[in-house]
Amino acid sequence: MNTLKTILSGLAVGGAMTIPGVSGGSAAMILGIYDDLITAVSRAFSEPRKNLLMLLKFAVGACAGALLIARLITFLLTTPVEVPLRFLFLGAVAGGIPMIFRKAEIRKLTAGSTALILAGVGVVMLISMLPERIFSPDTSGFAAVIMQFLGGLLLAAALVLPGISASHFLLMLGIYDDVMEKLGEFELLALVPLAAGAAVGVFLTAKVLERLLDLHPRGTYLVILGFMLGSLRELLPHGAGPVQTSAGMLCTVVGFVVVYWLQSGKKYRDIVQKPVDKRKI
Repeated sequence: MNTLKTILSGLAVGGAMTIPGVSGGSAAMILGIYDDLITAVSRAFSEPRKNLLMLLKFAVGACAGALLIARLITFLLTTPVEVPLRFLFLGAVAGGIPMIFRKAEIRKLTAGSTALILAGVGVVMLISMLPERIFSPDTSGFAAVIMQFLGGLLLAAALVLPGISASHFLLMLGIYDDVMEKLGEFELLALVPLAAGAAVGVFLTAKVLERLLDLHPRGTYLVILGFMLGSLRELLPHGAGPVQTSAGMLCTVVGFVVVYWLQSGKKYRDIVQKPVDKRKI
C-alpha cells in the first residue's frame, strides 16, 4: 500500500472512530485495508521495518481524522441537534448488527449461542455500572493515569474488532465527551495515558483476537453481537420532547440505512462471506 493511500485510509478510519456507532474496523474493511492492518499489527515486531512504518503512516492519518471530526462532533453535541444526532448514532450501531448476524452465520438460536449473546450483553451491562468518569482525563493524580491506561487497554479490543465502535466503547467507559473535548481543543497531553494503554492493548491483543476469529468465528461474533445489542440502551437520548423524538426516529432510520449500505459494499461482502468454522458452539 502506497504512502498516500495509507494516510488517507487512516484519515477516514480515524474520523469514523470518533463517531458513536461507526466502527473503525468496519471502515477499514470497506476501504479494503483491514487485513493489511491486522497483519501489520501482528507482525510489528517480527518484521518491524515494513510493518511499523506502515502503522506509523496509518496512525498519522488516523490522528488527523480524529482531530478534524472531533471538533465538529463536540460542537454539534452542544446545539439543538444533539438529540437527533444521538438518535442517528443509535441507528448507526443498529446498522452494524446485520453484519454480525452474517458473520456468525446464525440460522437458529441454540442454548449455547444464546448464552454467548447474553455474555456479550452482560459485559456491556457491567461496564455501564462502573462509576461515572472513572477513566476521566480531568481526574488528577497518579491513580487517574493508571485508570486511563487501563481504559486504553480495554479500548484496544474495540479498535481491533470489526463491527465494534471505538467511540461507542468510550461512551461505555464514560469518557467520550472528555476525549472529544480534549481532541477538539488539541489538549493531547491529557490523553497520553489513554493512548499509551490503547497502543499496548492493540499490540497485545491483535494476535489473540485474530486467532479467536480464525478458530472460533461464530462464537466470537455471537459475543460481539451481544455487545452491540447491549450498547443500544446506552445510546438512547434522555429527556427528548415529542418533536425531537419524531425527528430522532427519522435520524435512526437514516443512520441504520447508511451504515448497513456501507457494510454491504462488494469488498465488505467478500470478507463477510469468508467460510467459517462449522464446529458446534
